[in-house]
Amino acid sequence: MADLPDEVRAFVAEQRDGEVDRGLRTLPAAELGEGDVVVRVACSSVNYKDALATIPKGQVARISPLVPGIDLAGTVVEGAGDFPEGAEVLAHGYDIGVAHHGGYAEYARVPAEWVVALPDGLSPRQAMAIGTAGFTAALSVARLERHGVSPGDGPVLVTGASGGVGSTAVSILAARGYEVVASSGKDSRDYLESLGASEVVGREDIEGDGKPLGKARWAAAVDSVGGATLAGLFPQIRYGGAVAASGLTAGIKVETTVMPFILRSVALLGVDSVQCPMEERAEIWRRLADDLRPPQLDEVITREIGLDDLEGTLDAILKGELTGRTVVRVA
Repeated sequence: MADLPDEVRAFVAEQRDGEVDRGLRTLPAAELGEGDVVVRVACSSVNYKDALATIPKGQVARISPLVPGIDLAGTVVEGAGDFPEGAEVLAHGYDIGVAHHGGYAEYARVPAEWVVALPDGLSPRQAMAIGTAGFTAALSVARLERHGVSPGDGPVLVTGASGGVGSTAVSILAARGYEVVASSGKDSRDYLESLGASEVVGREDIEGDGKPLGKARWAAAVDSVGGATLAGLFPQIRYGGAVAASGLTAGIKVETTVMPFILRSVALLGVDSVQCPMEERAEIWRRLADDLRPPQLDEVITREIGLDDLEGTLDAILKGELTGRTVVRVA
């Protein structure tokens, strides 16, 4: 068994008098949390949810102090079950980075039932370039195809396309032969076209005219925005199409009518990566190393940082200033 140090370096967020004190600390290894697998963390990533966990009104953190980081990948140093010492693994979802210390520490202790074997052909860095965001994108594509959507049906819209979920969805869909229309509120045309988007439009171009049924423009959509954006999509989906929805950055309220669902047989497919059953989770990760692998995996990584750079990067993602995926080098 490898030696676990008495203390580990970690980025910690602690609530104090209505504020959050956050920054690098040394954390006793005994306080890493419950679990039977200890991972020496090689890489993590930066997600909007990670940033929310470090601000007073983020409504994400459920323990304090908390090591954020909803994604982690590395090498097992204390094993259990199917994950012996030396195995390369990844973990995300469940309570990681929310109610259980996450990936922004040199070591993480997690339950074995939260752990996935790192698929052959993916390094820890590449796995974190994918991370929760890319997993959600792949899960969205898989759900659309399970519904019956195929490349010959017509263009697929991706909202929030310059973000982590959106950019990976654009890459995966384009590689699978779909005509991809990417929607973003940022000036990221060159980046999205490099990922395979055939057309890039602004948010104002997809809002529709407010009618219960509009022009049927897209065979399907991957939505990572929610709110009014999601509501505006339904009247513009073609007959029998579907929207895979996973985000709420534009709000949780969706004001719409039943008309698209009844008269055009449009389906809303909710996509959850947090409590996704392990059997499906492991299968999607196997496919992410194979037929769902983003071909421009390195291009999706737009920033690579260390723990020292986390604070500014978390602020930047809250301000909508980040594009693509940010990988955090931990070990």
